[in-house]
Amino acid sequence: MGKQINVALIGNPNTGKTSVFNQLTGLNQKVGNYPGITVEKKEGICKLPRGLKAHILDLPGTYSLNASSVDENVVIELLLNKNDKDYPDVAVVVSDVENLKRNLLLFTQIKDLGIPTILAINMADRMDRKGISLDIKLLEERLKTRIALVSARKNMGIEELKELIINYRHMTVDPCVNASVIDPEYFGNLRKTFPNQSLYKLWLVITQDVNFGNINRGEINRSSDFNTKSVSDLKRLQQKETILRYQFINGVLKETMTVDKNAATDLRSRFDRILTHKVWGYVIFFGILLLIFQAIYSWSSYPMDMIDAAFASLSEWTKNTLPAGSFTNLISEGIVPGLGGIVIFIPQIAFLFFFISILEESGYMSRVVFLMDRIMRRFGLSGKSVVPLVSGTACAIPAVMATRNIENWKERLITILVVPFTTCSARLPVYLIIIALVIPNESFFGFNYQGLTLMILYLLGFGMAIFSSWLLNKILKTSSKSYFVIEMPNYKLPMAKNVAINVVEKTKSFVFGAGKIILAISVILWVLASYGPGDDFNNAKEIVTAQYENNENVEDESVEEAIASYKLKNSYIGIMGRGIEPAVAPLGYDWKIGIAIISSFAAREVFVGTLATIYSVGSDEEETIKNRMAAETNPVLGGPLFTFASGISLLLFYAFAMQCMSTLAIVKRETNTWKWPVLQLVIMTAFAYVVALIAFQVLK
Repeated sequence: MGKQINVALIGNPNTGKTSVFNQLTGLNQKVGNYPGITVEKKEGICKLPRGLKAHILDLPGTYSLNASSVDENVVIELLLNKNDKDYPDVAVVVSDVENLKRNLLLFTQIKDLGIPTILAINMADRMDRKGISLDIKLLEERLKTRIALVSARKNMGIEELKELIINYRHMTVDPCVNASVIDPEYFGNLRKTFPNQSLYKLWLVITQDVNFGNINRGEINRSSDFNTKSVSDLKRLQQKETILRYQFINGVLKETMTVDKNAATDLRSRFDRILTHKVWGYVIFFGILLLIFQAIYSWSSYPMDMIDAAFASLSEWTKNTLPAGSFTNLISEGIVPGLGGIVIFIPQIAFLFFFISILEESGYMSRVVFLMDRIMRRFGLSGKSVVPLVSGTACAIPAVMATRNIENWKERLITILVVPFTTCSARLPVYLIIIALVIPNESFFGFNYQGLTLMILYLLGFGMAIFSSWLLNKILKTSSKSYFVIEMPNYKLPMAKNVAINVVEKTKSFVFGAGKIILAISVILWVLASYGPGDDFNNAKEIVTAQYENNENVEDESVEEAIASYKLKNSYIGIMGRGIEPAVAPLGYDWKIGIAIISSFAAREVFVGTLATIYSVGSDEEETIKNRMAAETNPVLGGPLFTFASGISLLLFYAFAMQCMSTLAIVKRETNTWKWPVLQLVIMTAFAYVVALIAFQVLK
């Protein structure tokens, strides 16, 4: 028992598996990807009694070991590979007390793999309300396992579950169903051909696209002692296996479970009639979105103002306290303003994830997906396309990954291509700073104009995704009919711990993921802005001083500002910026915005950090980034640079442009070709440019 115990959490979607994982690990968890594939990997450390530790792996949700997606393949391949470092010492199958029959199918399959398996029956706090009673001792006997009755919501039974994990060695690994009776002759031959291998593991290799140690499907099929079956015969056997397992499960539950049908008044159907109504469902969803965006603006304004002022003060303090020189300038003019440009948006991003978590935890998000399927179907998309489009509001990268559940390749490809139109959280910093500059902070019938603008941008992105889908559906020929199936989970009050962990983890990954890029780009930009070629940069002080020497009314501060501006204009970044200025000037932008747009291809949120770095170079004033941007003048037209026309032009450019190299990389990986990401980049950027050009020319 000296080594760390490997524990795999397995279960159907919507059984509360993530809630159990959060109760076991708290914030001692991390999220990454499985090596070589884009499936999310959640793992954490759990402190057990007697000073022991468990490495908990939260496997992707799966209904059975008959895989139909990459996510489910991950589960099977791990459970088959004893050499994997994450191979479980013990499996915990999390089930929902109200859907025990369906959940036990997966449990009986995992038992056949010879892994010590604990059954955790979750949501036990609902049993009295639903009139459910269980004979746990008899159920343990019939299923040949140990059972933990838990409620992740109320932290019930978690300690008992930990004790069972510690004592996993004392559990039987005997299967509770003998699957070989579906075809004794076939399985008999299989056992004779591979006498030293697990029979059920061999069966999974034959029926799934997975490998098992050194044996793969091809080797089994090539065996001269073994008669292989056709694909249709194997499908029929799989169906017989599923029927056999359900017959066993029905028999067990008949003995061990009683349900009083009159015990509870279920309001679920009444709520569903309203929330999925063909008129009121959309009205309610629109109203919820409106409230969310209003709250994002009003609740986060105070912490944002504090953060903005704090970073301006920190930059000034750094410059005045540290010894004068290039290193101090790098910190005060490059690193601090660059990081400030992302940290300032933590409150709004945290609130966005807070509301998304509540919608998911409550069960309402599934209703939204069902509701929007009525619209999706008309545009050549699967109802399952809604999940990537909705999750795209957080980040396009996991949204593109989520398309793997769409079986039809054409529908999947269309979804991948249009997902980047949905407004991700990386666009938020750009939207928020520009909206604050060009949209008045006033209200109309209690609704803030800035909040309304943000919601319109979200709807615009979603609308463009739908329109593009319709267009691509016309262009891309072929296709077979597909069907949309979604499970409607029960409504429940969101768990505070789940919401908190989700907000902390997602915000942390956003900030640190963007922070690395921004820090690197801030340093590069500072170097490019602080140095330049030729006499114009090196002799900037003498040139500007000479221009002002006959003007006695000019204050020293104005001369210093003019010198800083002249140096910036003739620095490396200034020369590059003026080179691209002819291309961006028709959109209402100057060369500084042009540089910010190019650098933000690394990540959209870099836009604000870039401007923060550029505007801070050479400045001694304690001034916030927002004030600096507001004070900028248009070099061509005169007057403020950020007007209503240029602001709307910039918002529309970022609404439609493909400004994210990470998304392009993930599209390449998912489609296995550079053709589609290159088309995405060219078409979306060209479209964004044209729309921004028209908007500025019309509005100016």
